[in-house]
Amino acid sequence: MGLLSEGTPLSWQETKKLADHVRKHGIEQFIKLYHSLKDRSTICLKWGDEVEYMLVKFDHDKKKARVLLDAERVLNILQEQERRKPKDNPTSWKPEYAAYMIEGTPGHPYGPRMAHFNVVEANMKLRREEVLSQLCENETALSLTSFPTLGCSDFTSPHYDPTPTCGASHSLFFPEEAIYQGHPRFSTLTRNIRERRGEKVVINIPIYKDKNTPSPFVEDFSQYGDDGEAQNASKPDHIYVDCMGYGMGCCCLQMTFQACNIQEARLLYDQLNPLCPIVLALSAACPINRGYLADTDCRWDIISASVDCRTKEERGEQPLKEDRFVIPKSRYASIDSYLSPCGEKYNDIELVMDKDIYKRLRDNGIDHLLAQHIAHLFIRDPISLFSEKIHQNDDEDSDHFENIQSTNWQTMRFKPPPPNTTIGWRVEFRPTEVQLTDFENAAFVVFIALLTRVILSFKLNFVIPVSKVDENMKKAHRRDAVLNEKFYFRKDIMTCNSPPEAEIACGCLAKEGDDFMPSGDEYCLLSINEIINGKPGEFLGLVPLIKQYLECVDDCDVDTSCTINQYLSLIQERASGKRMTTACWMRSFVAKHPAYKDDSVVTDEIAYDLVKACDDITQGRIDCPELLPCYNTKSEQHIPTAVLKEEQFYQKKAAKQHQVPPLTTLAYSD
Repeated sequence: MGLLSEGTPLSWQETKKLADHVRKHGIEQFIKLYHSLKDRSTICLKWGDEVEYMLVKFDHDKKKARVLLDAERVLNILQEQERRKPKDNPTSWKPEYAAYMIEGTPGHPYGPRMAHFNVVEANMKLRREEVLSQLCENETALSLTSFPTLGCSDFTSPHYDPTPTCGASHSLFFPEEAIYQGHPRFSTLTRNIRERRGEKVVINIPIYKDKNTPSPFVEDFSQYGDDGEAQNASKPDHIYVDCMGYGMGCCCLQMTFQACNIQEARLLYDQLNPLCPIVLALSAACPINRGYLADTDCRWDIISASVDCRTKEERGEQPLKEDRFVIPKSRYASIDSYLSPCGEKYNDIELVMDKDIYKRLRDNGIDHLLAQHIAHLFIRDPISLFSEKIHQNDDEDSDHFENIQSTNWQTMRFKPPPPNTTIGWRVEFRPTEVQLTDFENAAFVVFIALLTRVILSFKLNFVIPVSKVDENMKKAHRRDAVLNEKFYFRKDIMTCNSPPEAEIACGCLAKEGDDFMPSGDEYCLLSINEIINGKPGEFLGLVPLIKQYLECVDDCDVDTSCTINQYLSLIQERASGKRMTTACWMRSFVAKHPAYKDDSVVTDEIAYDLVKACDDITQGRIDCPELLPCYNTKSEQHIPTAVLKEEQFYQKKAAKQHQVPPLTTLAYSD
């Protein structure tokens, strides 16, 4: 969740008048933050995950599943428990956009030793148990990317009707009460996005054309109270939805990594970017929207459209008069530029940026790559502002900077340390779709976390042109992309700085000279199976690479090794097609349901059975070999005391010597 300022929200017109004020002071805050913290080094690698949960209520008599609008009550209880023992609480809880959503994270970040990988799943189980303990009979907490009947009639419990002519969203399908009411941020964002855009957001999702699906598929929205806006905005053969709730009402899985310093954070930001579309396709879990089967598998483009506050001028549909820029993408999109020297030559798309802000940053000692990144983020207006936060002390506060930073929802996020904390420079990996079980979610978290270690320890280079990553993002959304699409991926990953261990792992010699000259020979089209499991003679494969890395570490106990290998096996089997993605499994479930009429319609009965099956799989009441292998991880609730003591000793020794131990020593092996 982004910045949660307290106070009285301003209207869009009031916020618009203050947009330049927020940008000006946001940049001043960043400049001061940068110069005071640019040399900050952290002794210990830290990392963590965020899982978003969806509250669901079953009506077994009527065979109906609804989203449960009870997040505020549940969250208040969980946060109160957290406040009672802030140092010892193993979990932490935050609100999310919808009144049926809750975000859970570990109470404290994970650390550098291999044993930390063996607590991820156990902590996720604990989080789910804490939520479930506050629910009643026939209620559950699912890590479900998108609720299949979101926006259909009677999809909330308690029931509320949409209000197409009033409220924050003016939605035909999504009631105001389904937005989380415990903090004004969410309704304010919804209202201001719509008002800034000058119309409701437009989300058109290609419908899956089954043999009985009408052709063309066209809906009549007058039955919902449409004044003609929806009918004009909708496209034939598309599922139309009309507000922020359809995107931000989806659940996801995110990971944050604290780097040792700003240079390493910028490097990780770049190196993880090409992995975003690969992981998006591999975790695909969103094939049903507003009660229809879609011809796409992922949520990303839906969220992108749901918060697209660009005006017609900014979208290039009218000449620029009132607005400053034509902006190619929504503020929820893939990144547009790399931040480190290794990525600079791969910045091959035109970057729209505020040139005055860029000059201000450069004049104040910010290098070109970082200056253009910030100047690009700041082409956006603030879309939520609170009266109590208008005037700030730029020497101590960073809320104006975070206001715009946190509403640029991109695949990767570069995160400066908050002021007045000991936190280091961080990067956030944001594309992953949440999975049904704690085992699956832990598998994706551990997979990405291990990749960060491999990249840094072996000094590898995964960077490809930004334009190719954008092409990959488009492919990742397509139905069964994990099996049917080929993605641009770098085959030449060694650098002149790669150590001998990397040469052994990759089966080739380190490069000589300039590592980072773009060349079409450096990347090729590979299937996800080839990217994950390897292609002989062309690419080793990410999982074999991780396994080779694990051979080089000596602090991995038997239980942790067993757990990691089970996670990696799941990733490999998803990539090869041996196990289905969640999206593929859901499609198969609907197609086989006796009530399905081959018309793309997911009825209440089908949705009930599907959501109930999801709950049964999550709770381990049924096996689903199409989706999951038989697994028996030995994930532990706590890091062994001996490991913690060793970490503390290492940190104190390094701090005493006023230096940061080499990352490969501290974070990867001892």
